[in-house]
Amino acid sequence: MVERAEINSVLQQMRDMKMQAQQGMQPELNQAQSVRPVADDKGDSFADLLKNAVDGVNNSQAEAKSLATAYEKGVQGVDLHQVMISMEKASVSFQAMTQVRNRMVSAYEDVMKMPI
Repeated sequence: MVERAEINSVLQQMRDMKMQAQQGMQPELNQAQSVRPVADDKGDSFADLLKNAVDGVNNSQAEAKSLATAYEKGVQGVDLHQVMISMEKASVSFQAMTQVRNRMVSAYEDVMKMPI
């Protein structure tokens, strides 16, 4: 459930940036004339949120793999249903992350097509 909250936060930031772009707001520029990282109320930047989401997906996949290995070795207390649920969670989180990546690529392409 943590991954879903992080993904929703990333999507909300993307929606906010889209609204700002539609309203004609200019991003703040620092001395090097590059866009400053956008931070939310907690101080996390977009890159941090994205990294945390990717790390969460990676952790769920690693957990699923370790449970599957433990089940294959016959470790007591590891049931097939635990393994299957863990693998499905990893699969769903990976699919969600793939969709977020696809949307981000699409948004990037849209921004690159905008006239200066």
